[in-house]
Amino acid sequence: MFCRICRVIKSQTPRDIAVGMHTLETLILGYLSEKEHMRNEFLTPPQLDRLLEACRSLRAKDALSAIVYLAAEHGASRQEILDLKWSDIDFDFEGKGLIRLFRTKNGRERTEYLMPRTREALLQWREHQEWMRHRKRVEDKGSGFVFSKLDGRRLGGFSRSWRKARDLAGFPDLHFHDLRHTFCSNLIMSGSDLKDVKEMIGHSDLSMTDRYAHLTSMRKLSRQQDLARFYASGDATNKRTGKHISHTEGKKRVF
Repeated sequence: MFCRICRVIKSQTPRDIAVGMHTLETLILGYLSEKEHMRNEFLTPPQLDRLLEACRSLRAKDALSAIVYLAAEHGASRQEILDLKWSDIDFDFEGKGLIRLFRTKNGRERTEYLMPRTREALLQWREHQEWMRHRKRVEDKGSGFVFSKLDGRRLGGFSRSWRKARDLAGFPDLHFHDLRHTFCSNLIMSGSDLKDVKEMIGHSDLSMTDRYAHLTSMRKLSRQQDLARFYASGDATNKRTGKHISHTEGKKRVF
């Protein structure tokens, strides 16, 4: 396939090549993105805690911990995280905090309350960043990016730190995008339905959320267990209700 692409490029004019390369890049990135999205790997809460513990043992602990929380507790993608600005976050809104995330892939914007651990991690990262700038006498150029170098330039990525953390935690095959699946899967298992997940993750179509449908059986099991406990603990109520039903059924029937 690659050889065919090279032959086609050689036969084109410079202008056609420029246009074609942009289209090719879009197609390739889209293909890779879809392939990655086919994965359904996710972490349970104890496994997530293990990953965060590994993050806290690294040099980049403050930034990486905040990044992992954003992905696992808000379903933020790598792009949403790197493009996030401090102006997108209100730490004091209604005593909880508010965050705005924008995904360029589908042009969807979502605004959510900040999860408590995410809020704490972001505040800690901001404090660390300010301390490091003061210590090294580096001026922030005012770009406003949450995850930036000391001079304010947008961070290009965090792949190296991520790989170190996941390997240290014992998850060598874990992809960063799997943390979005972690967010969705744990939403379902904690009681949310597919529509909730669709809205909170920013999917444009419910069919994209169908991959988590199998987890609703666990949610149903939880509801069944609640029902079983209700029946088991409601003997006295059932007796009273039984009398009421008996009284009602005792009335003369009209045919």
